[in-house]
Amino acid sequence: MRRFDFVGGVAVVTGAAGGIGAALAHGLARRGAELVLIDRDAARLDAVADAIRAAHPGRPVQTEVVDLAAAPATASLGQRLRDRHPRIRLLVNNAGVALGGRFDEVTLDEFSWVIDVNFRAVVQLTHALLPALKAEPGAHLVTVSSLFGLIAPPGQVAYAASKFAVRGFTEALRHELVADGVGVTCVHPGGIRTRIARDARVGSGVDLVAYEAGRQRFERLLTIDPGVAAEVILRGVARRRGRVLVGWSAKLPDLLARIAPLGHGRLLAAIGSPSPVRPAAPPPHTPGSSTAV
Repeated sequence: MRRFDFVGGVAVVTGAAGGIGAALAHGLARRGAELVLIDRDAARLDAVADAIRAAHPGRPVQTEVVDLAAAPATASLGQRLRDRHPRIRLLVNNAGVALGGRFDEVTLDEFSWVIDVNFRAVVQLTHALLPALKAEPGAHLVTVSSLFGLIAPPGQVAYAASKFAVRGFTEALRHELVADGVGVTCVHPGGIRTRIARDARVGSGVDLVAYEAGRQRFERLLTIDPGVAAEVILRGVARRRGRVLVGWSAKLPDLLARIAPLGHGRLLAAIGSPSPVRPAAPPPHTPGSSTAV
């Protein structure tokens, strides 16, 4: 498959109001893409769009304020985008949310909220826009999983379940779309410096004092600039990489999980990796701002 061409193609990015999503939007604008940016946070989304328009006068930038936690709103978004853009060159399913707490400390509603945003919305929007991707020669699909789509630590059952689901969905879809000429990349970011620790929801049964102490410790591990992460991802897209791991905090746990599928948790704790050992620690990154997202 030839290298991906960003210039002049329509690129749809969810979770674009901050973090990796905003950085991806800026990176795509620099590469000549026409943008459709989606997030729940209207004010921050407008700020990102305005900054891109100022830096790239004349570059088409469309915004959509949508809460992807709501399936009807996601369905309506998919239909609008297909009507306006029958050919889409790049879809980046980047939006995501986090929930701190062990399985017995969160409600099923809280658990389902994470699954809805992190997985159901990815499936739903991809299904809606797949005809537009297939109609565009050289199109590409990106899903953002996580370090916790490679390993599954305590205190992150909902988040890890959603991100492992994204990983499996993407890997199977990659094989299905080969004949259609659509490239597929699954991204696993490590400790990206975003708002994840501050914006994460906390399970109803979590000890808030213990959670806050864990959050502050964990936030210090988020060291990779979102702009750096976005460039790694976009280089992977350009080269049609099937999988992109961002940072040593994703690559090392991935290696250990392969070497010791059942015992890597103890190894990670022993070497000080950002795999949380306390039950309420937030995940190491979030793709975008809260629910969008």
